[in-house]
Amino acid sequence: MELHVNGVKLYYRVSGHGPAVILVHGNGEEHSIFDETAALLSCDYTVYALDSRGHGKSSAVETLGYQNMADDVASFIRKLDIRKPVFCGFSDGAIIGMLVAEQNPGLLSKLILCGGNAYPQGIKEKWFQLFRLISHFDRDPKIRMMLVEPQITEEELKRIGEPVLILAGENDMIKEEHTRYLASKIPDSRLIILPGENHGSYVVHSRKLYHLIKKFLAEKLPADLMEKNGPGGTALAD
Repeated sequence: MELHVNGVKLYYRVSGHGPAVILVHGNGEEHSIFDETAALLSCDYTVYALDSRGHGKSSAVETLGYQNMADDVASFIRKLDIRKPVFCGFSDGAIIGMLVAEQNPGLLSKLILCGGNAYPQGIKEKWFQLFRLISHFDRDPKIRMMLVEPQITEEELKRIGEPVLILAGENDMIKEEHTRYLASKIPDSRLIILPGENHGSYVVHSRKLYHLIKKFLAEKLPADLMEKNGPGGTALAD
């Protein structure tokens, strides 16, 4: 399916029935990284898996910024009239989720952040230098963006009001101290460092993320969200 927001086309897939869950991928990826997670979640939830602008089947763009992508998600939710969805973002998707939650109080019901960072220095040095080297030879706006963004302040983190689950791998690309910093600043948050996992091993084409999400979402949601939330089907729809 396609939806036009903020001058770009966003491609997404929707499946299932029930309270809404929005899944947003990381840098250079697209919605299909969540295929296994979406298939399992769709038994109990309406699942929207998006391609961010400049990724997958969504509109190509010359420049990228996390703020633009966060604005796209907020517009997507409002345009489809999705009531208080749960947002789960991986890597860049986690950054987008923090911005959406901080800037749009009450828009989301819960937030799941997988391998996110509030500023570029949260990335381990060896990875940051690798991205800098790649950017020197390849002018891909997706890589350049990661070197200078995001710049989410402590005060902005403190304004995130939803319950938040923060996930990271023991061998993540993001510094563990930075992940713990996020958990210390976001008021209603809990942190899980996953033993033996790296940045994306528990997310990309993995069923592990589903079990983590399901446990978090099993904690009480508002009764009115347990009704059908938005358009959906029993099978994945294009």
